[in-house]
Amino acid sequence: MTTTPESGPRPRTSTPAARHRTRFFDHRIPSLYAGRYRIDNRQTLRAVDGADRVIDATPQPFDVVEPRFGIAPAAINARFPVPDAVGMYGQTLPHLNLDAPGLPWSRPLGPDHPDEVPWMALLLFREDELPEDREAVGAIAAGTVREFLDGGLGPGKTPVLPPESMRPEEYDEHCATVLVPAALFDAVAPLPVEMGYLAHVREGGPPDATRAGDDPEPDEKELNAVVVANRFPAATGGRHVVHLVSLEGFDAYLTDPAPSEGVRLVSLTCWTFTSEPDSGTGFGDVCQNLATTDGCTPRPETELRLRVPAAAPDRPTAPQQEALDRMAGGAVALPQRLETGERTVAFHRGPLTARPAAELPGPAATRLESPGEALIYLEKYGVFDTAYAAAFTAGRVLALADDRFRSALMAFRSAARTAVRRLASHPELAGRAVSARQLTAPLACESFDRMLLDGDGTRFTQAVDGAGPDLRAGRRRAVATGARRSAADPRALLADPGVADVLTRAAADEFTTVTDWLDRLRRLEMLGLEHLVPDDRALPPESIRFAYADPCWIRAAVDGALSIGVGHALDADLNALATTGGPVPACAVLLHSQLVPNWPRTIVTAYAGGMPVEPLRSAVYGTDIQLLLYPRLIDRFELAEPPRGICFGIGDVGTIELREISGDCIGHPKGEFPRPAGFGRFLRPGGRDVLNVHGSGDALVPALSVAHGVPRISSAQFALQLINAPQVQTFSRP
Repeated sequence: MTTTPESGPRPRTSTPAARHRTRFFDHRIPSLYAGRYRIDNRQTLRAVDGADRVIDATPQPFDVVEPRFGIAPAAINARFPVPDAVGMYGQTLPHLNLDAPGLPWSRPLGPDHPDEVPWMALLLFREDELPEDREAVGAIAAGTVREFLDGGLGPGKTPVLPPESMRPEEYDEHCATVLVPAALFDAVAPLPVEMGYLAHVREGGPPDATRAGDDPEPDEKELNAVVVANRFPAATGGRHVVHLVSLEGFDAYLTDPAPSEGVRLVSLTCWTFTSEPDSGTGFGDVCQNLATTDGCTPRPETELRLRVPAAAPDRPTAPQQEALDRMAGGAVALPQRLETGERTVAFHRGPLTARPAAELPGPAATRLESPGEALIYLEKYGVFDTAYAAAFTAGRVLALADDRFRSALMAFRSAARTAVRRLASHPELAGRAVSARQLTAPLACESFDRMLLDGDGTRFTQAVDGAGPDLRAGRRRAVATGARRSAADPRALLADPGVADVLTRAAADEFTTVTDWLDRLRRLEMLGLEHLVPDDRALPPESIRFAYADPCWIRAAVDGALSIGVGHALDADLNALATTGGPVPACAVLLHSQLVPNWPRTIVTAYAGGMPVEPLRSAVYGTDIQLLLYPRLIDRFELAEPPRGICFGIGDVGTIELREISGDCIGHPKGEFPRPAGFGRFLRPGGRDVLNVHGSGDALVPALSVAHGVPRISSAQFALQLINAPQVQTFSRP
């Protein structure tokens, strides 16, 4: 039986990803178990007289060899948690992927158990539980198999294996062992029926099975055996060690009490990890707090916009309403000192607004030349709006502080001035392709270049050939004079797109430096958080805020950067060549949350009209504030838990996601389980966080079977239910 989770909850990526098939199989029973075998061949010949003559051929022994006392590291495909990992794993069941898909079922656990019961299990131990490994660092007792079976590796009951099943060379193999006390073994060891549910075969192949009815043959290269532990790491955290153990010869102790001296198990492989204390606040809880007020009620739209909360009076006056409207747009009221020395209050904001910003009227909409020109005076109330003046000043200060940008800007202007004046003096150059040298080189060099090119070098040859005789004869070259050419207006030439393109090539490297720097300014890269969020109350801890980006504010900052070193009107006109750079952000998302440091690989995806939108920029301020800028207005924003591959466990609120197990929608979610939330009832008594898979009392497999309305789910279906799918929180724009 196979299950195919095709469309269940999964991590969202910023770009559409290829769909791949993931299928779970119950088990892989071998046609021949590992062990020692013999082929006997007997022939019966009938003589002429009718008597039978029996001929026995020489017996042919052979061995089916599979790992028994150890697994090579190369045979292990993956472990989770990864070795030496540190994280919050209190809700995750560790698991192991083996390259050999049939290895867990390669030999029988015992003669009285079904074929689907594996002979190995994954056991999780905490600190101070194993007497020979108190610190849970993976300490083992190692020796030969012979020493192990003879009890020479330490105390503890060892398995009694049939001598006829042992190959002679196996006794000299090395093995690792671990002593498990009787009480601990009885508490954590799975029942034989549970072992069948804790192992399955997984296939991750090409996208050729999009419906349950499509059932191609498994891709052998994509098959892995998966063994899952039945115990959760401690919620209080600490170091843990995981052992993949052989239970061959111990099957009697899986249903009856273990011997008082404990059991010494073969550790086929082991690894350790550290689980941090479970604070009770996981990814889903943090996201839910960002999106809701009480876990259920969505936050109102006003709380998700980047602005300072302001309590309005019942009947605001006109001045009060004006102030409230500006604060609702994202402005804050700050003290201001005028040039005359008077003190007043002004409205101020950064490039991010809670409402779309109005267009600036001309001529400020075209170009700002000073901070004073960018001030907006609210004559009716006698106060200023300093947003654009602050933007202009910020751009100017940043430009003055960057020596490389200043030098490149001055060099570009100098070369462009020379070039535009050359074009004004020689209009014939404007209509054809010219090099930067022709535009910026001294006039003598220009004349020499023209002499080299005229008549395919004829003029140059004549000049060289005649230079000697002319000098000896004392003759001087006659200079032809012609009508004086009238120079064109350099500023008027800039209106020609062809001329503008030529000027940008006059100092191409410097021009690229300038435009790259201005593109960074457009992406707000050089601005501090105080420019983006003038008041901390607009972005409190554990909040998410959505904002519009004001293109006029950004343009004012660019104008401020280009205002340095402007000597005359031509310099100001040349600045316009550098203002047509990269895209300007249209909107922004600001996240102030522990998600930023604690889940740094959170998948963030924005959509516009159903299509993903790539951010222009993503930046982190301090440790817990993240900024995302987008070139288009987005209508949906998603935070998805970082992908960890397919792992098994429960969610933050103590539930799992039920998934369809039949029909054309295998793997599709069908609601949370259990209801009400709380997974504690499916744990064995004793406080060791061991999952009651199919034991006495309230067991998980029977409860899941009832939830799906089937007599009994299979191990593949069980694995499908325990997939710990990453969680996704969605914010939609009204």
